[in-house]
Amino acid sequence: MARIVMKFGGTSMAGTERIRRVAGIVKRQQEAGHEVAVVVSAMAGETDRLVDFCREASPLYDPAEYDVVVASGEQVTAGLLALTLQAMGCKARSWLGWQLPFRTDEAYSKARIGDIETQALLASMAVGEIAVIPGFQGVSSDNRVATLGRGGSDTSAVAVAAAVKADRCDIYTDVDGVYTTDPRIVAKARKLNRITYEEMLELASVGSKVLQTRSVSLAMKEGVRVQVLSSFIDENAVPADDLPGTMIVSDEELEGIDMERQLITGIAADKNEAKVTLTRIADRPGTVAAIFGPLADASINVDMIIQNVAKDKGETDVTFTVPTADLARATALLEERKEEIGFFRMIADDNVAKISIVGVGMRSHAGIAATMFSTLAERGINIQAISTSEIKISVLINADETELAVRLLHTAYELDAKDAA
Repeated sequence: MARIVMKFGGTSMAGTERIRRVAGIVKRQQEAGHEVAVVVSAMAGETDRLVDFCREASPLYDPAEYDVVVASGEQVTAGLLALTLQAMGCKARSWLGWQLPFRTDEAYSKARIGDIETQALLASMAVGEIAVIPGFQGVSSDNRVATLGRGGSDTSAVAVAAAVKADRCDIYTDVDGVYTTDPRIVAKARKLNRITYEEMLELASVGSKVLQTRSVSLAMKEGVRVQVLSSFIDENAVPADDLPGTMIVSDEELEGIDMERQLITGIAADKNEAKVTLTRIADRPGTVAAIFGPLADASINVDMIIQNVAKDKGETDVTFTVPTADLARATALLEERKEEIGFFRMIADDNVAKISIVGVGMRSHAGIAATMFSTLAERGINIQAISTSEIKISVLINADETELAVRLLHTAYELDAKDAA
């Protein structure tokens, strides 16, 4: 018998028929002898609808009251799933964030998790009751509803799994696992049986939409084994223990299973990047701080940064990327400080994409970056910027060449499925 936390996203919970399907999946896990807790998202599109209500009520809304409104979507699906499970003959009850309680700080709409009290929850699960928990929400230190930010239900599920010391956390989505790249771009993309926390964290941070970055980081910190599965399976499908999903585990566990792994695990593409170039900036101490300090103060995340070699006049150009959604704010902020920074011209370009290759094999093998650069060069794809980490290389290219670049690199690193058409 195992203790399992199951999480179902908004698409899986979109309507009574899908909730009934989810209830069937949950029931089968309990019938297999497992202790089960379930974390649910709001129905697909419901959080967006609630956010729009808040904006209509007050464009400069109070974040604490905003959380009261948007947290209601998960409360509805938690209650409906508990009701559906009861109708199927299961013992089940919902546990709202304040009832556990699921404690957070007071950063409303983007709260951080403090701790989860589990005594009552574990006692309930021990007697065969299925616990249904709304994701995305908790209670702050001043006893107000606080939400974790968009996509926070994945983080809720991992946090619950860590708190109850679950054997694993099963994340059910509308895909059946983690692939070497987006199958909509590359038909030969392969589903991965296993991937390390670090690789999944890097993929999530550079465009893979399977899991929220924060949830992967928490899973790695707490050592929670996470499995990605599809909730869109036949009613008579085998239990999740036997389904071919993707397990996210520690590097040490994976090394003990698969000694001859691919050097590159996956390739991600992200078109939500914009490039900003400031020309003819004085090459002296403090200039770069004058650029990036105000952006940091405005909570604008800067990714790739390139500073050219200083020219004869002691001037240089600086290029960097920001999320596309923050481009207008970033350029307005820099324009306001043009005299202080001392740039001659600002050039903004949102027709770019970030292509990233990820794999722990980079730590011990040379030539991986060279393969990426030569593959793109052979097809005339220009690299505009480069950033690296220990297990990731990202390049910025023209957005119109995104799909071609992903397909070329997928083949170059021998990731294509052997049996694909």
